[in-house]
Amino acid sequence: MALAAHDAGHDVLFATADPFDTELKAFGLKTARVGLRIADALDLEPGGHLDFDAIARMFAETLPRAVLDDLGPLLAETKPDLVVHEAACVGAFFAAKLAGVPGVCHGFGKVDGFVTTDPAAPATTDLLAAFADTIGVPYEGLAMGGGGDPYLDICPPVLQTPELLAAPNRIPLRPVAVNAEDEELPAFVRERRQERPLVYLTLGTVFAGLAQEVLAGAVEGVAALDVDLLVATGPALDPAALGTVPDNVRLEAWVPQSRLLPHVDLVVHHGGSGTTLAGLAAGRPHLVLPQGADQLANAHAVTNAGAGDWLSGEEFGPGAVTAKVRSLLADDSVRGAARRVAADIAAMPSPEDTVQRLVRIADGARS
Repeated sequence: MALAAHDAGHDVLFATADPFDTELKAFGLKTARVGLRIADALDLEPGGHLDFDAIARMFAETLPRAVLDDLGPLLAETKPDLVVHEAACVGAFFAAKLAGVPGVCHGFGKVDGFVTTDPAAPATTDLLAAFADTIGVPYEGLAMGGGGDPYLDICPPVLQTPELLAAPNRIPLRPVAVNAEDEELPAFVRERRQERPLVYLTLGTVFAGLAQEVLAGAVEGVAALDVDLLVATGPALDPAALGTVPDNVRLEAWVPQSRLLPHVDLVVHHGGSGTTLAGLAAGRPHLVLPQGADQLANAHAVTNAGAGDWLSGEEFGPGAVTAKVRSLLADDSVRGAARRVAADIAAMPSPEDTVQRLVRIADGARS
């Protein structure tokens, strides 16, 4: 979305926390450092355990206050015509309202699922309401951005709930994954034998560090099959922490995911919306190992669409992963369902088309 607005000639400032502000510069975007990384907000060591109270405080107090303190002065200085704020970044919603700048909420997928399935959601909503009272900004909860802002929904219609599809302020937006031009596929992918399946495993940018045992068990389960396995550990976990792995496994801290996905036969992941939607947009089947947040809702959505399967915490183990992966790789109906979801995503409005709607929203607010 930011690149589409930039390419259309608009002045775009992307405000986010380190290290993402640095990485965005590779795309030619202007950035400003705002707020905290989730890992810093939680103050949790790799391999540590989350509890619902800590998650609620992070989303409802620590992060909103940090973003509000940083973004408020930035809005006063730059005087933007529009603030596009991510759904869980409520501090940006508050900052825009206090600055009198129109806002648009950018969803990250199954936000309705996060509200209804995450055990931390009720406590988060209560704490956010209290925080909103202290700064004098009305707030209506996590769903749909919490304040009636227009809502950019990147969840494909085939996976979304009828209630959210019918919301009058919903703006559909195709989820488009991007990587910098200079990011190349690992040599393991470019040079491997093509006659056996390629499985991609990741627990995302945060949960790999919080669920190292799950990642290790998944590696063991997939590697037991006659497949090639590429594992992206993300910035929260050093690949060396997984120790020695079988010859059919390659560990990488980071991969250009949007370039990789067209080459894989199955995506095994935690169910974060980024990986879920990117994999579905590429028409790839999924095995979801949900760890928290919106991931259980995404797992149910993928399974209900016939595009994959999932394992609960009680069911999880290397043997169960082996059985699920073997079944999914042999199931033509799952591949067909994944391709149908990909077609649904491809039919959604592009970022370029949606930028024009955002301009109309900003123009309407000025008139």
